Amino acid sequence: MNVTNEFTIRGTRCLVMGLGAFGGGIGATQWLAQQGAKEILVTDLSSAEKLKDSLAKIAPLIQSGMVRLRLGAHELADFQQAQLVVANPAVPKPWTNPYLNAAREAGAHITTELRFALQHIPSRRVIAVTGSSGKSTTSALIHHALDGFNGNRAHFAGNIGGSLLQNCPQIGPNEWLVLELSSFMLWWLGPDSGNAHWHARVGVLTNLCDNHLDWHGGAAHYSASKSVIRNQSADDQIFLSRFDIESPEQAAVWSALPAGQWWKNSACHGTSAPPNPRLGAHDALQKYFQSDADYVQQCMPHFESAKLIGEHNKRNALLALHACMAALRIDNPQLDVATTARALAAKMNLFTGLPHRLSLAHEFNGVRWIDDSKATTPPATLFAVKSFSDTKKIHLIAGGVSKGADLSSIMALTPRLAGLYCIGTSAQELANAGGIYCETLENAMQIIRAKLRHGDVVLLSPGCASTDQFQNYEARGNRFAQLATECDQIAKVSKV
Repeated sequence: MNVTNEFTIRGTRCLVMGLGAFGGGIGATQWLAQQGAKEILVTDLSSAEKLKDSLAKIAPLIQSGMVRLRLGAHELADFQQAQLVVANPAVPKPWTNPYLNAAREAGAHITTELRFALQHIPSRRVIAVTGSSGKSTTSALIHHALDGFNGNRAHFAGNIGGSLLQNCPQIGPNEWLVLELSSFMLWWLGPDSGNAHWHARVGVLTNLCDNHLDWHGGAAHYSASKSVIRNQSADDQIFLSRFDIESPEQAAVWSALPAGQWWKNSACHGTSAPPNPRLGAHDALQKYFQSDADYVQQCMPHFESAKLIGEHNKRNALLALHACMAALRIDNPQLDVATTARALAAKMNLFTGLPHRLSLAHEFNGVRWIDDSKATTPPATLFAVKSFSDTKKIHLIAGGVSKGADLSSIMALTPRLAGLYCIGTSAQELANAGGIYCETLENAMQIIRAKLRHGDVVLLSPGCASTDQFQNYEARGNRFAQLATECDQIAKVSKV
C-alpha cells in the first residue's frame, strides 16, 4: 500500500475519503485533477449542506464531470474499485476501518494529502511540532521568528489548515517549513500506516495529556502515535522537548505506557544524549544543540513583554526559541548564540497570537471576552484559567465532545470561578460539580450577561471538541465573538 514518488496519478481511479472543511480534501481533489486522474470520487459522511463551502471550491470539477460525489454515506464498492485512496487523516481508526480495509484488500494505494505533499518537500528543511496543547502557538511562534530572519522566508502548514499539497512551497536552501502535526497526521506518517517512517530535520514536542482517546482507543496508542515525531533510528534528526522539565509528574504518568519516555534526552536537557555509534560529523552539531539549552533557558526574561496571554505561552516561546536556534545552527554551526537568541526573542514578542487561542474577541465597559475555542483538552483549559490573576472574575464556558478525556480537572475549578457554564454533550457531567447547565453557547452567554461586573473575563475555553454543536472549533469561536459583540446592545455592565 506504499505510495512512492514514482506512483503515477494520470489515468488512475482515485477516491478522496473525507472532503472536510479545513482544505486538505479540497487540495487533494484539485491536485489529483491537475495530475490527470482518470476519475475522482469524493466520499464524505457529511451532507451537501454541511459541506457547501468546501463543495463550492471544487464546483468547476464537479460540473465538468471530473469529480463525482458520494455524500452522507460511504460505499464499499467505491473503495474496492479505487486504485488510489487519499484519506482524511481524521478518519476514525484507519487501521481497522472497513472501507480502507476493502481498498487494501483490492490492492489500492492508501495515503493522505499531507503524506503525498511531503514527498515533494526535502525533510531536511522541515521543523515539525506536535503536542496535546500549545502546538499551534509554538509552531506559529517558530514561523513568526524565522520568516524574514536574515532575509530568508519560512513557510507554515499542517494541522493549522489549508492544503500543503495544493500550495506546495518551493523551499530555498536557507528556508524552513514549519509543520504543526496532530496525532492523526503522525500515525499516517509512521510505519503502522504501511509507509516508511517519515521524520523532520527538527522535531518538537510540547507535552502530552489525554486527547483524542476516542479515536486512538487509549492513551498507549495516542502516545505511540505522537512518538512518530521522533525517529530514534535517524542520524540526522534534532529532537526538542521540555515536557518532563516543565511537567515532571505528568511526564512520569505517560512514561509508564509502552512507548516509554520517548521524549527523554532531547537537546533541551542540556546534557549529552546516549551515544550513537553511527554518528559521525553530526555528533559535533549535537553538542552545539545541547550546549544551547542552558543559554536558551536564560532567555525567559526576554518574553516578559510578550503580547501573548499566559505564563504557559512564555514556555511555548522558550521551546520555539530553542527550535529556531537548532534550525539556524544546522545552517551555521558557528552561530552567535547570544545575539541571535535576543533577535529571535524580540521578533517573537511582537507576535499577537493565532485566532481562537486566548485571543481577545471583544472588550466593552471593562469586560473582556476571550476566545480560546482551540482549547479542546482539559489541560489547555487549565492553562487558560491560570493565565488570569483573579480567577474569581472568570466566567468560564466549557464543554462539548470530551474525546474520552477526564473532565474532573475542569469541574474542580468551579468554586474558584465567577461561574462555570456548561455546554454540549458533556454539559451535564461538568454541571455535576456545581456548574450551570446551559446546553448551548447562546444560553450560556445569555445567563452570563446578567452577572457581568467591571473587570470580569468571559472565557470560552471548552476543554472539549466542538463537533456536537459546531462544524469545527473556528465556527464555535466565531459564534462566541458574534454573541460577545451583541452584549453592547443588549445589556449594560454594572460597575463596582
